[in-house]
Amino acid sequence: MTIAALESLSFGLGRMAEAAAETGHRLCLLTGDRSVYRHELATLPADALDVVDVDTDDPEAVRRALAALPSLAGLINTTDTWSVPAASLAAELGLPGPDPEAVRLLRDKRRVREALYERGLSRSAAVVVEPGPEGAEAVLRTVGLPAVLKDSAGTSSRGVWIVHDGEALHRALAEAEQQPLKGTLFAESFLAGPLYSAETLSWEGTTRLLGVLSRQTSRSAVVREEVAAFPVALPDGERDAIEAWVGQVLEVAGHGRGFAHVEFILTAEGPELVEVNRRIGGALVGEVLCRTLGTNVYAAMMEEALGRRPTLLDAPLEGGQGPAYGFVLVYADRPGVLKGWHGLDELAAFPGSVEWYPVREPGETLAHVGDQRGCTGMVLAEAATAELAQHRAWSAAVRVRPVIADTP
Repeated sequence: MTIAALESLSFGLGRMAEAAAETGHRLCLLTGDRSVYRHELATLPADALDVVDVDTDDPEAVRRALAALPSLAGLINTTDTWSVPAASLAAELGLPGPDPEAVRLLRDKRRVREALYERGLSRSAAVVVEPGPEGAEAVLRTVGLPAVLKDSAGTSSRGVWIVHDGEALHRALAEAEQQPLKGTLFAESFLAGPLYSAETLSWEGTTRLLGVLSRQTSRSAVVREEVAAFPVALPDGERDAIEAWVGQVLEVAGHGRGFAHVEFILTAEGPELVEVNRRIGGALVGEVLCRTLGTNVYAAMMEEALGRRPTLLDAPLEGGQGPAYGFVLVYADRPGVLKGWHGLDELAAFPGSVEWYPVREPGETLAHVGDQRGCTGMVLAEAATAELAQHRAWSAAVRVRPVIADTP
């Protein structure tokens, strides 16, 4: 029997294939671009999973591909882009899965913000803004400065601007006018405090906090994720408070089953939502969850796809946990053609069992470096605490320098 994945995050296929096999199923990836998974496919045994090449933007082509699979038992998705199509197809085929309408709500950051604001779980309302100079007055009148402008359906930190003054506001609105937004542009209040993400698992009204991940972003007005570490050591009582808060947020947002990656700012008054993603965290989040918690968390994803309550909801996670981890995204410093990297041969000298995870390969053209599209690879390190792991990962990552040329 088969569990199909309609595209996926770049990393985690090996863990997913192993988890599917443990349930007696075979994983089949449907993808329109194998190069997204080059690192995983290059390191996995050839028979670890099946890969079907199909235009995943074409619903009818996907339907035909799914119909050709032997004994299809479940359909999963770990991306934002294909979350709604995957939920709709699962419902159409009579497979277990989330309510497509709930997934549509979660994909609309503006509607989620409005729902939370109405329930008193957000201090900020969401104000629709017209891209271009005419939108400035609405932002100043309703939200004020500093503020955050967002694409309501944006992914990978694209379409997010933090504006602290009038000049930055007009610049951001001009940039938004030139970009192909996936949804509508809206403004919300700027939240002061450090950024974290709650990694959770839910099932029929129960939400379990698996841990909190620290996140560092770039200093520029356009947000770019740089560093992450897991698990954050929280003071007594604060973890329980965050778990209760995130459970309320997910309930209001309509997320009742599966993983969620909930980004939040820990303000002076408590946690405030940044956004909800109804999936396991991206980059190496899934990998560090598996290592730190000492279990293949992707098994919960397969159980959910089969309509079963995930055993991870009730499994003991205290004691016997693995080390903490930190990882750093290594970006190109300018657009161009990636020729390779300097410094990879130095990584073994650093403490923390440092590992390199390539995202791009030599010969690829990097057109954008202001968001995650400019990431060329990631450096992962371990330590006894998330803080030490982050320091180790950063010290090693600064030695890795992408080599960029203007022409192939």
